[in-house]
Amino acid sequence: MYSDVWKWAGAYRKSDKNIGVKWFQIAYELKILLDDTYYWIHNSTFDLYEIALRFKHRLVSIHCFANGNGRHSRVMADLLIEQAFDLQPLRWNRHNLIKANEHRKNYIIALQKADNGDYSSLISFAKEG
Repeated sequence: MYSDVWKWAGAYRKSDKNIGVKWFQIAYELKILLDDTYYWIHNSTFDLYEIALRFKHRLVSIHCFANGNGRHSRVMADLLIEQAFDLQPLRWNRHNLIKANEHRKNYIIALQKADNGDYSSLISFAKEG
């Protein structure tokens, strides 16, 4: 059932897409993101939920994989919140964010605001579901 997925799962993309960094910059950009996140955590730069969502937003913008980047970045934000920060889980998983619907539309709007530096809508969306 998953044989086609497992052929590329976990492997960085090897071509440029219409979004994301150049394919050869993925590892470099990930290192910068991890260093920034470490700094944010250890210097209490942002609220812990905001750190997780800034991490998610940057991770998806790097666009590490050919497919599944949004899902991957949401899982990583969830892991930060629940495992690293020991906080209540985010609620965005209560709805399907892949299927075109009102919930996904609101998610995309929140992401676009985050693209412009305003994370408040993304934080509200993720926390309230």
